[in-house]
Amino acid sequence: MTNHITALDEPFPSPDSLAAATTSHTQNRFRISTRKLPISKSAAIDALEAKLGIPVPEMIFGDNLVSITHVPTNWTLEFNTADALDAVDKTDKNMLRVAYARDWESTREGTTQSIKEVVKPYDWSYSTTYRGTIRNADDDELKSFRPTEKQIPIDLLKRRDPMLFFDEVVLYESELDDNGISLCSAKLRVHEKRMLLLVRLFMRLDNVLVRLRDTRVYVDFETDEVLREYTAKESKLDDVKNALRRTGRLPDDVTIALRDPTALDPLLEVVEHRVEAVSLAASKAIIGKERK
Repeated sequence: MTNHITALDEPFPSPDSLAAATTSHTQNRFRISTRKLPISKSAAIDALEAKLGIPVPEMIFGDNLVSITHVPTNWTLEFNTADALDAVDKTDKNMLRVAYARDWESTREGTTQSIKEVVKPYDWSYSTTYRGTIRNADDDELKSFRPTEKQIPIDLLKRRDPMLFFDEVVLYESELDDNGISLCSAKLRVHEKRMLLLVRLFMRLDNVLVRLRDTRVYVDFETDEVLREYTAKESKLDDVKNALRRTGRLPDDVTIALRDPTALDPLLEVVEHRVEAVSLAASKAIIGKERK
């Protein structure tokens, strides 16, 4: 009798399973793809931890991804779980302390134990600085984004144009040992002339800090230009709670708001912001000439 292994049982999904879990939409010269599979199995988690050199979050969707491909050049900007976790600080330089850590240390009699023995020597909040992985960039001009003064046209994105493709993809999530949440996810929407992808790291360490790290990718389907905006924000949790109370929210409403990154976004201080661009139109024209 032959045992049939389904995609849900595979420790490492087969190419057929990966293809079946992938949804794609083509708009003008771009192909936008998303892939969603269940939480990774133990064998895949062990392999990823060995590769990264750090433990991974409790809920990791190791095969999930979002990609934007410029079909004429095959240039691809991809967001995947492994690379997102690889951009987590693997030192103790930016390690956060849980709110009760100092009290815990004071109760330890006859010891000089450091907080490093309580939390692990890496950024256990999984606050990635990941802004995407560029693939198939044979042209040197396309291997990296360049700083630009341009801004993502928010007014155009606010228009009620028909949505041709929409999806949400979770890369990983951790409850930070019951001390909060760290969630890395992607949300995208495609319209006829433009698209926007938001890849967000939302981290809340209870009684300590709220942090957002947002990568927005805007594609103009008419000009073949891609803008990438990275914004890092954070504030002390007490300051955020006070700001929420000043809006007249009741205690229960404050608790609910602390779980909603969209509600918290305008209350946080910007600590880093940059906008970069890459133009694929020139390479498209060159390729077109070579093919004639």
